[in-house]
Amino acid sequence: MSLSGSKKYEVLVIGAGHAGCEAALAAARMGCRTLVLTANIDTIGLMSCNPSIGGVGKGHLVKEIDALGGEMGKAADTAAIQFRRLNTRKGAAVQATRIQADRQNYRTYMKRALESETNIEIKQAMVEEFLVDGKKVAGVKTSLGERFFSDTVVVTPGTFPGGLIHIGLTRVSSGRAGEAAAGAISNSFEDLGFTTGRLKTGTPPRFDGRTIDWSKLERQDGDEDPMPFSFSAEKITTEQMPCYITYTNEKTHRVINENMDKSPLYSGLIQGIGPRYCPSIEDKVVKFPDRNRHQIFLEPEGKNTCEIYPNGISTSLPIEVQYEFSRTMEGLHNVEIMRPGYAVEYDFLDPTQLGGTLESKLLANIFFAGQVNGTTGYEEAASQGLVAGINAALRVKGKDSFMLERSEAYIGILIDDLVTKGIDEPYRMFTSRAEYRLILREDNADLRLGELGHSIGLVSDERIEELRVRKTALENELERLENEKVFPNEKTNRLLEDLGSQKIRKPQSLKEILRRPGFTYEMLGFIDSAANPHISTKLGAQIEMEVKYEGYIKRQKEEIGRLQKLENMKIPLTFKYGDIPGLSNEIIQKLSRIKPESIGQASRVSGITPAAISVLLVHIKKTRGPEREIQLKSSSPS
Repeated sequence: MSLSGSKKYEVLVIGAGHAGCEAALAAARMGCRTLVLTANIDTIGLMSCNPSIGGVGKGHLVKEIDALGGEMGKAADTAAIQFRRLNTRKGAAVQATRIQADRQNYRTYMKRALESETNIEIKQAMVEEFLVDGKKVAGVKTSLGERFFSDTVVVTPGTFPGGLIHIGLTRVSSGRAGEAAAGAISNSFEDLGFTTGRLKTGTPPRFDGRTIDWSKLERQDGDEDPMPFSFSAEKITTEQMPCYITYTNEKTHRVINENMDKSPLYSGLIQGIGPRYCPSIEDKVVKFPDRNRHQIFLEPEGKNTCEIYPNGISTSLPIEVQYEFSRTMEGLHNVEIMRPGYAVEYDFLDPTQLGGTLESKLLANIFFAGQVNGTTGYEEAASQGLVAGINAALRVKGKDSFMLERSEAYIGILIDDLVTKGIDEPYRMFTSRAEYRLILREDNADLRLGELGHSIGLVSDERIEELRVRKTALENELERLENEKVFPNEKTNRLLEDLGSQKIRKPQSLKEILRRPGFTYEMLGFIDSAANPHISTKLGAQIEMEVKYEGYIKRQKEEIGRLQKLENMKIPLTFKYGDIPGLSNEIIQKLSRIKPESIGQASRVSGITPAAISVLLVHIKKTRGPEREIQLKSSSPS
């Protein structure tokens, strides 16, 4: 195929949702000529489902995106209308940030961010076909017959491939309400040899807030001193809006049960698998028959709209049934529906066909990110988009690829889970997926990842210098707390008793005092004669966490060190597992299909036994020889 005579880009991004925006911004900021093709320019960065960002596990992803130089955290802070810190009474590892966003402000912010980048060109077009040159993807063809050529392509089509919307027994070809599905691109996936499947997600009806009796509902306000997502933000001064809480009841459940034959989910019309952790209200009623109520959060969609998002009643029942069950709930007896809830089925790619860079193992120079890889949620999509965009840019520049280990970031866990284990339902991030939760906290995301973001060109010199100053202050203060002693005397013990803590009978370090249950870094200032007045409240909280969990953190780091040996033992993509005696046919088939990039990754493939890993280790050690290194990263797939 000749590429001559056409304008050529370095990175081409298909789609401009959360994954596409991060991919395009990363590539452009790394100096690549980037083209964004989207079916509708007006929906760039659209929050198509719930008007919120973050949450437990998801908030960690947003913090990491920001630490690496991504945009989601800044957009969330700008568009936020409520901030809430979750799990504040639990351990530091599971504390997380969540915001309610003004959907239109978020979309406007992201559209402006893309348009402000001189290296980004945006065109409204529907991609139908991939252009292939040998074993490499070289561009795309649109529904209008246009051809765009590029060194790399990042595919982020969301729920549009093969999209099919269900409302009751009515089905409409669509990737999102009011927007056409992308059927041709699904066919193109199959033509290229990719294995695809069907998934399902859904949304609740949107209510007219003017028809809700707010006086009968429980009010939920945001935090008084909100914590921003972006590490570059100093303070949030935005006026916040409240959410409200109502509940389903026995009458609600009776209406749903009586109309279950009209649900496409239970009548067999929907074949795709839905998210286990975000079930429809029909699923909740059927699977939890003993529960007489379910909590529903009424979330405002923005400051300049009366539209309300009822989080917790995702449904695909007919519109008349949606009215009937909605009006059984407290405060909603006269509610009007502005948009009906619906379920959407769509095609996804088996993510085990991708490497840790999110590049295809079948063809070079094509990367996939977002819901097309089987994930659910804005944060999971944006994380993948950032990594795919970074790696596309690095490929263009001829530099080593970028991958995050499970021990480095939740983003690393997300991608490793996808490409190693695959999915049998839409994937959602939880803190329970992380083996090293105490190390991978929200508060230290920039300390963990800031230098990486700077090294690839996404974190500015100014921001990295501020980070280094803060990191030095943290280390110096931890060292001082280790060495500074508190001696038992009348004044010190009286202060300790006033602070609700036990007296001391022998000299103790400030670190030992701070490690006491219930003792805070702020309290330490009352007995610390050499306290540093320049330590900020945020840094003080970070110091406190490092001290209180020091023993656990040390043990986790030691475990990471031991397991890193397996991660460092590389396996080439062309490795022939059938040549190894002692492996069963099932294990050979799994390893040959997944093509793990290291012994560590092979050990996490579903169904691979410790005995198989031992056999593989012996064979790898024999074949690599004393001098030969087996490489994990290759410049292109086989």
